[in-house]
Amino acid sequence: MAKAHQRTVAWVGFAIVAFAANSLCCRLALGGEKIDVGTFTLVRLGAGAIVLVAINLARRPRPAGLFACNALSSLALFVYAAAFSLAYRQLTAGTGALLLFGAVQATMLGGALSRGERPRRGEWLGLAIALGGLAYLVSPGLGAPPATGSALMVLAGAAWGIYSLRGRRLGDPLVSTAANFLWALPLALMFWISVHGAIPAAPAGVMWAVLSGALASGVGYAVWYTALPTITATRAATVQLTVPIVAAFGGVGFLGETISARLLLASLLVLGGVGLAIFTRRLTK
Repeated sequence: MAKAHQRTVAWVGFAIVAFAANSLCCRLALGGEKIDVGTFTLVRLGAGAIVLVAINLARRPRPAGLFACNALSSLALFVYAAAFSLAYRQLTAGTGALLLFGAVQATMLGGALSRGERPRRGEWLGLAIALGGLAYLVSPGLGAPPATGSALMVLAGAAWGIYSLRGRRLGDPLVSTAANFLWALPLALMFWISVHGAIPAAPAGVMWAVLSGALASGVGYAVWYTALPTITATRAATVQLTVPIVAAFGGVGFLGETISARLLLASLLVLGGVGLAIFTRRLTK
């Protein structure tokens, strides 16, 4: 039992670091203008597709439906990946991760409301605090992140939230994720054709795109889906609160970014609000 618990902790820890690493890889590639957004998006999705398909083909018994097309989920995945890349040309790692995380949670709560779920008062309060933190982060004034980059990251978060909501209705999440990565590639190719060429793709930029797709996305999702059956939904949601924090400190350590007072306060409000909503639901069950 102890070994199983240690293995779960290791899986979850790796997944959280991998998710935060997506922000760092994107900033390292696009912030330094080592690659254009179209090439980064195409390489990232392609590398992720290769790893996820290979993992599924290696499973025994081999899962069915690996190449099934889900058009809406693939479109949502592409919109997330493209908007994510465009946004990180302007945002720091921590700010981008916080905006992404907040938009994902708000979208998923909206989906829950549309299905007839009614939040408790503590959940409404938590949501209000979290949205207030995001509003404060992007409000005009000294230290506010660029409006265009912020809007693009919110779009990326909304798209990922829709993708996650749709994924709940599917069977094997690892199979569906691999298939969606594959079917998002034609859209990424069209995106690449429309925007590539503005910045020559340097080897370092391609490397960061491959790492983002293969390791941070492909392997990260595989490990996360392996760990999910061994933890509760509440714990899964709670540990994801750490992703923006890990990304922010990773940006400080690897990119020389700074954590502003605005970002720090907004992080406390967003993460605290989401945490309140999660634990309110848990305590009242």
